Amino acid sequence: MSAEACTSLYFVRHAESRFIEGQERERGLTEQGDLDAAKVARILHTEDVEVFYSSPYLRAVHTIQRLADLCGKSVFIEEDLRERTLSSPHVKHDDFYEAKRQLYLDTTFAFPGGESGIQAQKRAVNTIEQMLGEHRGKKVVIGTHGDIMTLIFQHVDPSYGFEFWKSTTMPDIYRMDLDQADKMFQITRMWE
Repeated sequence: MSAEACTSLYFVRHAESRFIEGQERERGLTEQGDLDAAKVARILHTEDVEVFYSSPYLRAVHTIQRLADLCGKSVFIEEDLRERTLSSPHVKHDDFYEAKRQLYLDTTFAFPGGESGIQAQKRAVNTIEQMLGEHRGKKVVIGTHGDIMTLIFQHVDPSYGFEFWKSTTMPDIYRMDLDQADKMFQITRMWE
């Protein structure tokens, strides 16, 4: 398969960000997160990326902004690439990982005020499909989150689930290569 026929999507899970209650969208990166964002830029700078999209959450934008600046490109914000809403702010989860596991075991389940896997996956996949329609044959970086990235991968390969989500790091980089018919033929981890 020729490189011209291939579309490559680089999913960049955001770097480390300190959790602050009620500031899901506004919280930026920690000092380590900033260092890791510079490493993301070094890893992907040689990939000749042409287009940049991100979740509206600042930690996702900040993780790819340095790379976009190096490439002389803007970062387009896509609301539907935001992280899955686990539950409403007043619902507390004693065991965050067990709450996530429950959501992956039953993709139709949602906690009060939250999104099911099916709901979150649908909005994110629709956005990815629109991107593919506009940028076929190009290299696209997507600033994202672990849960929504896993749900996108799960759409093309059901083996991606809770264990994969749990294994991802902050940051992390996965390249998804698609053929001319937008069929996924490879997902490769690029973070060292």
